[in-house]
Amino acid sequence: MQPISELIRIRRAYFPKTYIDKPIAEEIVLEILENAIWAPTHKRTEPWRFKVFHTIASRQRLSDYIAKDFKENTPEELFSDIKLREAADKPNLAACTIAICMQRDPMQSLPEWEEIAAVAAAVQNMWLTCTAYQIGSYWATPGFITRLGPFLELNEGERCLGLFYMGYLKEDLIAPPALRKPMLEKVRFVE
Repeated sequence: MQPISELIRIRRAYFPKTYIDKPIAEEIVLEILENAIWAPTHKRTEPWRFKVFHTIASRQRLSDYIAKDFKENTPEELFSDIKLREAADKPNLAACTIAICMQRDPMQSLPEWEEIAAVAAAVQNMWLTCTAYQIGSYWATPGFITRLGPFLELNEGERCLGLFYMGYLKEDLIAPPALRKPMLEKVRFVE
């Protein structure tokens, strides 16, 4: 594992088309998820939920569902076979796809944004673990995630916040340099 500051600064979004056809060992997927659940969570609601598509068959079922949804919900003037393939192929290009979900605290003991923030922190832990293993990853938030509930068999109060694609990268792929403005442009020390 690399020092945390380096991992944070080299973490990038890598799209599924940059992955190679190489499986991710189940123990690594489990470690990625274990690290996710150690994210901060106000009042210990632990709102994160994950639906894992790790097998070829499960990724194909997700791909088929995305294609069906695209056909049924894309206006004719925006529809194209290329866009359909691009959307539906992503789960099959990835070695593992995880539906990132949030279970709202039934007592609503805290604002919903805090639970969304906890899930986002869990995803950052996943992303950093992938980076440490030199696994490319990408958190996608396409419009169809709002219609994934029946397919994912979500519980009452649970909703999908995106899909997390993971895969080993092509060897010649070089991470682009980070683009961040200087930190002190966004910080003010209060006296």
